[in-house]
Amino acid sequence: MKKIHLNHNMFSKDTFNLYEDDAFEVTTFVYPSGIEALNIKNSKGYLTVLPFYGLIIWDAVFDNISLKMKDMFSQPLPGTGIADTYGCFQFSSGLLANGTPAPEDNYQLHGEFPCSHMDHANLIIGNETITVQSDFEYVKGFGYHYLAEPSVTMYKDSGLFDIEQKVTNLSNYQPMPLQYMCHMNYAYIDNSVISSNVPDEAFQLRQTVPGHVHPTVEWQKYNDELKASGKLINKLDDAAHYDPEIVFFSSDLAKYTDNAEFRMNIGNGKNFLTKFVTAQFPIATRWILYNPDQQVGAFVLPGTSRPEGYTAAEKAGTLIWLKSHETRQFKVTTGLEK
Repeated sequence: MKKIHLNHNMFSKDTFNLYEDDAFEVTTFVYPSGIEALNIKNSKGYLTVLPFYGLIIWDAVFDNISLKMKDMFSQPLPGTGIADTYGCFQFSSGLLANGTPAPEDNYQLHGEFPCSHMDHANLIIGNETITVQSDFEYVKGFGYHYLAEPSVTMYKDSGLFDIEQKVTNLSNYQPMPLQYMCHMNYAYIDNSVISSNVPDEAFQLRQTVPGHVHPTVEWQKYNDELKASGKLINKLDDAAHYDPEIVFFSSDLAKYTDNAEFRMNIGNGKNFLTKFVTAQFPIATRWILYNPDQQVGAFVLPGTSRPEGYTAAEKAGTLIWLKSHETRQFKVTTGLEK
């Protein structure tokens, strides 16, 4: 096992080859916006990771197929919240509060963590793996105090990769709330078919309309029809009705399986795959959106609660409270499966 401690001096506007072996190639560069990035390649493709900016996965391309949503951003942009740079493949939503805040909530969209400026970042090289690991200490006077340690691991000759998050409450006495969603913005690919080892009846159409959604008459009619039918969208074949977004939430997935697996068959014998342990992520969200600016086929977003806000999670009993010095760990395996 080798470890390379990353520092800001390793990143410039010119691409720099940081590491290379028979399985991986790692280069560093800086976007014109000033955001530092790692490009990590294996024989199947590459990930573009932002090691000092929330450990966001900006892009994911395998077998020349881009996994990420169509968006309006040509590059990651500096900001204080994820809406300032909503063009990435994956970000960590949370951690003190997650999802879309309801009127009674007081936090920004998807929480305080996604655009955090990481304190440290490392590249860890194993026999057939390569991992980017970062850490960030959140501390507020008269507030909460935690350590977040996200990581992303690629494998030799594979289009699958692991996304992990580790959260420790650093307070010496005070419990802290925890809401976390591994927010993967998968591409919308027409006529893709979604399947899983969880029954459709585990999912329900979102019953509320959050503030950022502006319903049209046509969308409201389609939404009402979906609600009445109880149908879960498992095929992306009706793009005209997916603007504004269509969102489904699951009930407790642990009732159905210990290990959830969701696939989106994109044709040519290839699938987007996401799998996770339901004890870590009891709730899943499906988010579908299609318009000329943004196109998303987020077939599953694993979470600790529904992304309806802090107060909703508190009322539903899904808000986690970490005791003093308690740690929670989360892991998602995702990517392109042939």
